[in-house]
Amino acid sequence: MDELILGYVTNRALEGVTQEDANRLTHINLAFGKVKDGLLDMRELTNIGEVARIRALNPKLKFVLSVGGWGAGGFSIMSRTAAGREAFAASCLREVEKYALDGIDIDWEYPCDNSAEIDCDPSDKQNFTYLLRALRDALGEKRIVSIAAGAGNYFIEDTEMDKVAAICDYVQIMTYDIRSGFQREAGHHTGLFTSPGDRLNGSVKASVDAFHAAGVPREKIVIGAAFYSRRWDGLPDVNHGLFQQAQTMGQYGPGYARLAEEFINKNGFTRYWDDDAKAPYLFNGSSLISYDDPESIRLKCGYLRAEGLLGIMYWEHGSDPSRQLLGAMWEALRTPA
Repeated sequence: MDELILGYVTNRALEGVTQEDANRLTHINLAFGKVKDGLLDMRELTNIGEVARIRALNPKLKFVLSVGGWGAGGFSIMSRTAAGREAFAASCLREVEKYALDGIDIDWEYPCDNSAEIDCDPSDKQNFTYLLRALRDALGEKRIVSIAAGAGNYFIEDTEMDKVAAICDYVQIMTYDIRSGFQREAGHHTGLFTSPGDRLNGSVKASVDAFHAAGVPREKIVIGAAFYSRRWDGLPDVNHGLFQQAQTMGQYGPGYARLAEEFINKNGFTRYWDDDAKAPYLFNGSSLISYDDPESIRLKCGYLRAEGLLGIMYWEHGSDPSRQLLGAMWEALRTPA
């Protein structure tokens, strides 16, 4: 079976999905539905009508509604009672049927965690599992139930991943933002392996190994790639800025197409390659930008194939109108092993 290629597509980016995109993707995750007053709220997805157009381009393409995203609350309170979970699941079923979607993806960032200033409670750990069970019961076995999981141990500790994996069709590990807006140490935010000198010890491999140890079968694991970058400023000109302390936290940086146009070996920035992490980065003497490029994407695809993982997903489709990264993904996974 071919590995999955899933793209998170925001409301704004839906209109730009082309025939070539539709042929290269296996799944589109529609970003985002929200939880409002305990029920699914679709009001942000004003371009949901594009689903019919895109489906006509490739009838085999699956459309999954992703609910949540960074800063999206409502999960904790809704999931604390059986009645709340069942009402939410029923509202999901209504929208799935209305728009002929293929399933629901829960992107709760994060259970038991208020770092995004959303409602949370220690009972989220069990209620997350109960919520997914309610969704499975409502949607049935033939529709997709999936999650987007934070890449760190915090997500594993605050969930019951063995039980979650048994309910879900697959687990998408957000193996980006491994370094994020909470770290001053500049480095790889989506590196494949951990590089010596990296004090955070985060990588795609580290996350996959941790989730597998927590009970997620390898054949249900989907890894993540970044179509955007992370940037740190105010760095000393030491080791090309890598693993140095910045004056800023890791800011959300430009998408790949803009990187290629304005930053990669341009305007004072030089591209460097960390062969330990299998990851590129840019440095101009004081600012470092971490990102994925076609080379790192191909290596991630080779890794997931060698490890027997289910596939790869990315955030976010509109960040690379050049289609270079999706093209690299497709070529790597549709070339015979």
